[in-house]
Amino acid sequence: MKKAILLALAGSFPVLAATAETLKINGSTTVNLPVAEAAEILRAEQKMDIQVDTQGGSSGGISMLGDGLVQVGMSSKPVSDDDRAKFPKARFREIHIGEDAVALIVSRDVWEGGVKALTKQQIKDIYESKITNWKDLGGKPQRIAFFNKEPGRGTWEVFVHWVYGSPKAAPQVSFPEVGGNEETRNKVAGTRGGLSQLSASWADGKKVFALGIKLDDGTVVEPTTENIATKKDPLSRPLFLLTNGEPSGAAKTLVEFLLSERGQELVKKHGYLRLRDLK
Repeated sequence: MKKAILLALAGSFPVLAATAETLKINGSTTVNLPVAEAAEILRAEQKMDIQVDTQGGSSGGISMLGDGLVQVGMSSKPVSDDDRAKFPKARFREIHIGEDAVALIVSRDVWEGGVKALTKQQIKDIYESKITNWKDLGGKPQRIAFFNKEPGRGTWEVFVHWVYGSPKAAPQVSFPEVGGNEETRNKVAGTRGGLSQLSASWADGKKVFALGIKLDDGTVVEPTTENIATKKDPLSRPLFLLTNGEPSGAAKTLVEFLLSERGQELVKKHGYLRLRDLK
């Protein structure tokens, strides 16, 4: 009799069984901001056990999902054909939760020295060390201190895809490397002549400043909300949650929350565009 009652009670609480699992999430430091806050809410309101990490950025999220070490990856770049070939057993599902852009950011001294926009060719010449001083770009005499995002980071891949057409076409360079967004911003802010690639929402206009991109017709495109929404900014990019096939259990709960009105407000809160803001 007691056994029958216990079985009946167990069958009446399916949510408890679904939320007992530990939801492991890893990937992009850009996507992490709204995801980490969503995780806090779900821990408090639904008593979910959630672990969020940013080891290895977007590529780390993709590889850990592919290896079955996490249930959700975070990525600020699409999953590539090479990624899919590397993990043939994984059925990568990209779930679009918002939009961002990569910006070229500079330190205050560069900005105040007069450099406010660069062409794609000038950026390419900096990356290939053909231009090494800001005076050659209309600024004051100062060595360009370029910090390159770690290859494999979503920000780096969006950048080199724009400049070279493919990450595989990008040359090997020997600049100091930076990882997450906070590290990148701090390095540039604390270095005279500093320059790097960074999520546009992290360019605060106080410590670091986002350069415009000068197009062939002379038009300067700033990484504004409007330009990102309309894809006028050539470095705009989608932000993804990644799952192996259709999300289920705790992963589904997280996905549904971030696609809900409350979740989308978290995306906006951290400086990204919500899905309904896109044009």
